[in-house]
Amino acid sequence: MKKYIIAIFAASVFLTSCEDFLTVVPETQLSSATFFKNQKDFEQAVNATYAPLRTIFNDRAWLLGEMHSDNTYYARNVLFGAVDNQEDLADFSVPVSNGTTANTHVLNQWRQDYLIIARANQILDLIDDVTFDEVAKANIKGQALFLRAFAYFELARYFGSVPLHLTPVTVRSEAALPLSPEADVYAQIVSDLVAAIPLLKDKATQEAGRATAGAARTLLANVYINQKKWADAEQVLRPVVTSGQYRLMPTYAAAFSDNASNKNNVESVFEVQYLEGAAGLQGNFIYQFLPRPISAAELQPITGTSNPQPVDGEGNNIPTPDIIAAYEPGDLRKDVSIGYVFLNGAFQVPKTLPYILKFAKKHSQHNNHGTNWPVYRYAEVLLFMAEVLNEQGKTGEAIEFLNQVRTRAGLGATTASGQAGVREAIFKERRVELAFENKRWFDIQRTDRIQEIIVPYGNRIKANPQAYYYPPIAGAVPRNNVFTNLSKFYAYPAAESDLSPYF
Repeated sequence: MKKYIIAIFAASVFLTSCEDFLTVVPETQLSSATFFKNQKDFEQAVNATYAPLRTIFNDRAWLLGEMHSDNTYYARNVLFGAVDNQEDLADFSVPVSNGTTANTHVLNQWRQDYLIIARANQILDLIDDVTFDEVAKANIKGQALFLRAFAYFELARYFGSVPLHLTPVTVRSEAALPLSPEADVYAQIVSDLVAAIPLLKDKATQEAGRATAGAARTLLANVYINQKKWADAEQVLRPVVTSGQYRLMPTYAAAFSDNASNKNNVESVFEVQYLEGAAGLQGNFIYQFLPRPISAAELQPITGTSNPQPVDGEGNNIPTPDIIAAYEPGDLRKDVSIGYVFLNGAFQVPKTLPYILKFAKKHSQHNNHGTNWPVYRYAEVLLFMAEVLNEQGKTGEAIEFLNQVRTRAGLGATTASGQAGVREAIFKERRVELAFENKRWFDIQRTDRIQEIIVPYGNRIKANPQAYYYPPIAGAVPRNNVFTNLSKFYAYPAAESDLSPYF
């Protein structure tokens, strides 16, 4: 892939011998030859394979998957310096040169996904050579396969064709690989998940927070849906519905983790784990989502901390007027998902701005919380089922799944009818049910609706900037290059292309 992979191993406990002919490793040197000796070692290794997910969902996924859509935008602070990296994502103006981009967030997403892959590869390469409990071994292998598939699915959706690494990189000559066709990447993702499902435990027996057979089935269904393999998606997803291990929480608000409780609840299929405190396992994404500048007094009712501190800079991931208008009258999810805060120091008029409320859980420490991130919820399983059934012409059955989600939201049964009408109803339902969960861009992308949705959205921003949180100040208007890059995929990271001859 690139020399970066080598740096990954040099900084981790997953070092391999740098020369194949070395058979004697100094006992004081931690390497794969000395580290992987028992079950506990592989459990530590798979824990480390999960770890990059915290960085991805705290700092990256919402930029590339939600703010890069019509659901959220940024709240401009004219006294703050240039923030081109995130504004370029929100404005669909990511600069590209020779198929690459210098955007920092694109680069870091790439690197974190390949860090997961590198660590999973190390486990899968060595685990069968070590003897320990076979049930535990199968579960660890299943998690490594799931995590590798998850990372490659992210890369395939962000970039299309990517280098396909399936074994550890041990020497520099192995570091750079050609780009594998998108179809080959998807084939490997499917292969990994098909292998993972029988190895993984179910939700009732798996340790909380780890990948389960249900999570692997849901991810595989998502992969099939992206490929429009509707019957395959139904087949792999239906056991999740019939398992009896998942159900909708009684209220929409209860579906989401609190700071220290309600984690991995019965609606949770897979969520990224955070822990408030000094152990380095915390998140701070809600602070990144707030409009700014916000004073300590304005912040405290939102976070509940005893030591609130003012937060300056530019606000990100602010709900747009478009998503606010997308909720039907009486939809209980709206007031759970979106809150409003008055900012005395705001440049905008009015000074009351929306923010993402559904993740704003009370916690103790400023800029440090333990709220988990929902990657897959059972509500999405039901909407996936509605979609795959409708696309196969089973529209009546599809409506039943769609209405389960609507009923919990306080809405009546859908009035949509016919395959095309129900297709649109499901698309709209996904938008409000999964708002701010990093699904919107992928839904627009996979349904080939970029031109249909993003172009008019950009025109609305350019025509009425103040409605999209630009202050009424001279010069506070969209830049000249906004909405000029409407590509399906992101360009490859320029810093990585410097290390590879293949892109």
